[in-house]
Amino acid sequence: MASLQVSFPRDTSRAAPVVEVTESPAPAQLFDSSAPFPFSAIVGQDDMKLAFLIAAIEPSVGGVLVFGDRGTGKSTAVRALARLLPQMHAVVGCAYNCDPAATATLCDACRTSALKTALRPVPVVDLPLGATEDRVVGALDLERALTRGEKAFEPGLLAKANRGFLYIDEVNLLEDHLVDLLLDVAASGENVVEREGLSVRHPARFVLIGSGNPEEGELRPQLLDRFGLAVDVKTPTDIATRVEVVRRRDVFERDPARFHRAWAAEEQKLRRRIATARQRVGEIAAPDSVLEKAARLCVALGADGLRGELTLLRAARALAAFEGEATVGDVELRRVAPFALGHRLRRNPLDETGSAVRVARAIEETFGA
Repeated sequence: MASLQVSFPRDTSRAAPVVEVTESPAPAQLFDSSAPFPFSAIVGQDDMKLAFLIAAIEPSVGGVLVFGDRGTGKSTAVRALARLLPQMHAVVGCAYNCDPAATATLCDACRTSALKTALRPVPVVDLPLGATEDRVVGALDLERALTRGEKAFEPGLLAKANRGFLYIDEVNLLEDHLVDLLLDVAASGENVVEREGLSVRHPARFVLIGSGNPEEGELRPQLLDRFGLAVDVKTPTDIATRVEVVRRRDVFERDPARFHRAWAAEEQKLRRRIATARQRVGEIAAPDSVLEKAARLCVALGADGLRGELTLLRAARALAAFEGEATVGDVELRRVAPFALGHRLRRNPLDETGSAVRVARAIEETFGA
């Protein structure tokens, strides 16, 4: 049975009482056949997994871009990560997954009505390459307009992705006009629709995750800079690793329930570490010496603007929280620097080395061998 608990938001002048509905846990013997492959069971791809964990702990890093070969576990890792995260409190019936505790970001409907809340899984929304602008941002609900004569807004993918993940496969092939839309929303955290007599404004804060194959085209520079972290993934060449990947996937496909039970303890352990890190990340100190080294590293690489330093600091702080450290140190900066800075380098016609080599060289010059 569901238990009811009445509470009030912090700003009672802007929202109605909140009724929290906490569902009883499902029986242990029941298994969700649609459950994704466990995150902790993914073999290798340590850089990609760490980048995803950092984005989950500290969403303000600005999302993750994963470029590399097909079939290397990119989409598998995204869906597995979302299942690891603690369920979120959301307003029942709200199309935007409004957070009842964040009264400043409630949509118009939630601000003027009594709120019932329930726990929901963190959403993972796919943005297909063929999606229209109306499908992404939302548009006039034609069915209600024709059958009832009502002018109503039909939310799009950005509404569904609020407080979750927006995943774009083959992001480098995305239409330019959709890129512009994403840039505007990612910068403001809000989707504004002014069309067909509608004027709608709703929260749209999400972790943007993109993947693609660089052989099929480069990513537009404006969108590339919006990703806080970028990781290159490659097909493993080690025979033992390839065999283990195939073995685990085969076992999972033949008996998903048994495979999940076998990895349940590891998943729970990782889930606790993420939850603890999300609570602690705001308490992690960053000494001036660390800030100075971050700035020196960005200057040495010729990174434009200050976004590199900010992302580097946020990612290093998230890693420190995940590892149980109290302060950010050189170890964390060195570990996350390739993710945070590799895609921000200026092209140097006199230096034909790749970005990974240039970042590694700058790290050695800044921190020493």
